[in-house]
Amino acid sequence: MSKPLSDHDRRKQISVRGLAGVENVAELKQSFNRHLHFTTVKDRNVASTRDYYFALANTVRDHLIGRWIRTQQHYYEKDPKRVYYISLEFYMGRSLQNTMVNLALENACDEAMYQVGLDMEELEDMEEDAGLGNGGLGRLAACFLDSMASLGLAAYGYGIRYEFGIFNQKIVNGWQVEEADDWLRYGNPWEKARPEYMRPVHFYGKTEHHPDGVKWVDTQVVLALPYDTPVPGYRNNVVNTMRLWSAKAPCEFNLQDFNVGGYIQAVLDRNLAENISRVLYPNDNFFEGKELRLKQEYFVVSATLQDIIRRFKVSKFGSREIARTDFSKLPDKVAIQLNDTHPAMAIPELMRVLVDDEKLSWEKAWDICVHTCAYTNHTVLPEALERWPVDLFAHLLPRHLEIIYEINRRHLEKVAAMFPGDNDRLCRMSLIEEGGQKRINMAHLCIVGSHAVNGVAQIHSDILKATVFKDFYEMEPHKFQNKTNGITPRRWLVMCNSGLAEVIAERIGEEFIRDLEQLKALRHYVNDEAFIRDVAKVKQENKLKFAAHLEEHYNVKINPSSMFDIQVKRIHEYKRQLLNCLHIITYYNRIKREPNKHWTPRTVMIGGKAAPGYHTAKMIIRLITAIGEVVNNDPVVGDRLKVIFLENYRVTLAEKAIPAADLSQQISTAGTEASGTGNMKFMLNGALTIGTMDGANVEMAEEAGEENLFIFGMRVEDVDALDKKGYHAEEYYNRLPELKQAIDQIAAGFFSPKQPDLFKEIVNMLMHHDRFKVFADYEDYIKCQEKVNALYKNPREWTKKVIYNIAGCGKFSSDRTIAQYAREIWGVEPTLEKLPPPDDTH
Repeated sequence: MSKPLSDHDRRKQISVRGLAGVENVAELKQSFNRHLHFTTVKDRNVASTRDYYFALANTVRDHLIGRWIRTQQHYYEKDPKRVYYISLEFYMGRSLQNTMVNLALENACDEAMYQVGLDMEELEDMEEDAGLGNGGLGRLAACFLDSMASLGLAAYGYGIRYEFGIFNQKIVNGWQVEEADDWLRYGNPWEKARPEYMRPVHFYGKTEHHPDGVKWVDTQVVLALPYDTPVPGYRNNVVNTMRLWSAKAPCEFNLQDFNVGGYIQAVLDRNLAENISRVLYPNDNFFEGKELRLKQEYFVVSATLQDIIRRFKVSKFGSREIARTDFSKLPDKVAIQLNDTHPAMAIPELMRVLVDDEKLSWEKAWDICVHTCAYTNHTVLPEALERWPVDLFAHLLPRHLEIIYEINRRHLEKVAAMFPGDNDRLCRMSLIEEGGQKRINMAHLCIVGSHAVNGVAQIHSDILKATVFKDFYEMEPHKFQNKTNGITPRRWLVMCNSGLAEVIAERIGEEFIRDLEQLKALRHYVNDEAFIRDVAKVKQENKLKFAAHLEEHYNVKINPSSMFDIQVKRIHEYKRQLLNCLHIITYYNRIKREPNKHWTPRTVMIGGKAAPGYHTAKMIIRLITAIGEVVNNDPVVGDRLKVIFLENYRVTLAEKAIPAADLSQQISTAGTEASGTGNMKFMLNGALTIGTMDGANVEMAEEAGEENLFIFGMRVEDVDALDKKGYHAEEYYNRLPELKQAIDQIAAGFFSPKQPDLFKEIVNMLMHHDRFKVFADYEDYIKCQEKVNALYKNPREWTKKVIYNIAGCGKFSSDRTIAQYAREIWGVEPTLEKLPPPDDTH
């Protein structure tokens, strides 16, 4: 048998990563040594691995800078319509390897590092994740930036440069413990501060109404300092910008304070202003109505709109002269996409700027506003919808409250004219919710102030029209669209699973990387024995690699020939990690009952963070770790069943776990997961899905063939019918002996012998107030898992289904998603043309 290739040699031979030219390698080594001496100021003899990482990052960044400047110049020369994607979250992960892949530098860098005696993977491991997001919403924004650059759109991501991103999760005695994510501790080589574009943002104060208009006065000012990060497209020499704002206190102190000796306090109080960009709120699909959060939302919106309008007015490279004053042209030159309601303040803020500052009439300003803004909805869960107390607005943003009231007054006039006498409808459609504490419904504000409203999977968009926003859909059906989410194939295939990318490229060429629909051609290879073998071999290599990673970092030994059954996502009741737990317990009990039967070995891995204030989610983590303690130490079970909680799940861990997965669990209650994108990553990387007909699972089943997924459980209409009839957990508990046994074991402390009552809250919730109907899907889920076990025993048939799944992934590229946003919402045309490289003088 031939000796397995070393990681270095395997990486070198991969064609999809670009060839390593000799002169390229020499130039990179020279540049690397220069950065080591002059940027990190280190001698080779005392340099640490981190110094080497920074030298390499700066070397790679040099290749971005020329392209970055040239791209921005190109936009100023061509003056295209610009797209502004505003999001409170950008979950970028690491940048080094992604940049090398997109610039076709990976092999050359690998070879250069090899020649200077360094290990590329060790250097890559020094980079901190940029974890400025909670989960799906923030990671989607990151994929979208990659696709917008790869499709040549003049696009900008705007957000907040949180000093502390999503917390690091430690598991201590089975419990989640949060640690601050000090990701900027060693500096960030990918960002560039741009103090020349600092902007003032106003809070508090009061409004004065004068004959010539309204003034917002006596405000407190916080400065927004931009940091720019380059976003390279895939091998097209386009480099776009993600601009994140950091809060700075203004320099002027109140001199009165000096005289009474309050100078020290005045300096210390600067922190209050700078807290705005200190930390990311760690909630996923949950609204927390805190003043600091509203400040963050307005801060990013105000600074961004000032930037947008400045760029609209000048639009000449390096020029500060005003070239455009006619705001009626704004929708022709600017598209603003609101990623969920978090940046909803862009609507009243744009109105304030146009009416108060630029002196446009309300009607003209409103027309411009609606034609410029568009809104993406990401959830139907009521606890996730933002509804801000009017009192808080009156205090923090008094002018915006007046504007929202005026928007609402005119909106309700329209509703009353279309549906005369329908007072209930007026109440339902108002932007202001009465009753108890008055609140502003931000989703309603977004719908009224936008020309397009979209959900993120077909089933989700249909639910929006049929239920949550039914009244708005009946009034303005033309606004409602669907844009099914996608993922970037660069990070989520080429970068994290180069072996699979190579096996695919050998059969159908490399163009699929920028046109994922070409994967359809793999259907011709479903019965090709060599291809089946190659796909299975890559999976096995990924599993061995991940098993080694788990052994090194988690101290657990697992059976690499067992099925890797993985559920990784935020811990939330609606995502039903508890249903997974019930299957584990049932499977465990079956093995114990018949220990001599031939069971399919499984390693079940569950990972994800619980919001720090979400008690039930933290209890779910404790239950998973408790089940693991019992199952993993039972000699009767041996290595036929193992349960592992994947600590501190994040982008970088996903890049290792997803390529190793055999089974992907996507088991939310039908009608609750808007789309999901993890489901797409697993599918593209050769895992089979066990899932409900929810979110994008529905479209995955359409694309790959429902027979190639393991679909189980209630559909949306079944859930609705059960709601009408009434869901009674006891009925299932009494009817299904294995379910009863599992619940009784949890309740009696079988998994927590030292604290028998530890999980009584979870049992009580499941039995008496489970909104997500875990028991209703239990029986079908267990039967479906039996089919999974049976198929896994037939590796050839399993791999054929895997190939059908990979071949069905074309639709789930974020390139397709972004091309649809561009054509159907933003009114711009994507292009696969390349810009000339920076050293090309023509």
